[in-house]
Amino acid sequence: MWTENHQKASPRTLLFCMVQDFLGECISLSSKRTLFFIEVAILTALALILDIVPFLKFKIWPAGGSISFAMIPVFILAFRWGLKGGLLSGFLWGILQMATGQAYVLNFWQALIEYGLAYTVLGFAGIFAIPLQQAAKNKEKAKVLRYIVIGVLIGGAARFLMHFLAGVIFFADATPEGQPAWIYSIVYNSTYMIPALLICMIVTYFLFSRQQSVLLRGS
Repeated sequence: MWTENHQKASPRTLLFCMVQDFLGECISLSSKRTLFFIEVAILTALALILDIVPFLKFKIWPAGGSISFAMIPVFILAFRWGLKGGLLSGFLWGILQMATGQAYVLNFWQALIEYGLAYTVLGFAGIFAIPLQQAAKNKEKAKVLRYIVIGVLIGGAARFLMHFLAGVIFFADATPEGQPAWIYSIVYNSTYMIPALLICMIVTYFLFSRQQSVLLRGS
């Protein structure tokens, strides 16, 4: 920022001030970038842990699908850092599930849809990061709750769509006789996705109401 003092300074002092301002902005950006990657690493690891530890989840189907708290860290990143935080964390979580043997993989395309894409699109909750943060700063709790609910629904619906498509395409053979594959896929994925998303809404808002900094990142 230029100030009156800058404008009245000598050329040498003016040059020094320009360099100082530039370095200050670079350090600030570097600090934010570092904080961003640290938070993504920690919260993505937390999502994996919440998905792995048996007593922290309720498994519905042996071939995949459980009710857990695991999506919450991804949603928090999406609300704190926007799309870039949510999408990156979701993508890394999906990759880590495959890397650690937690994924149920049939072939490349099924893995791409159900782990490469399904977990990445949870980050679409970050669409509401800016208005949510503004509402949080203004202490408008009703708006915060609204944005959390809508954000979780959008991210969750996008993930549900990926699992639904995978079910129709790759798991049609598992469909009970006489039942269309698309109905089976809806029922199968709804049994764990709907309860899990409700838990995410409740817990995320509870965390915020107890500690506002959960959703607000440093500026």
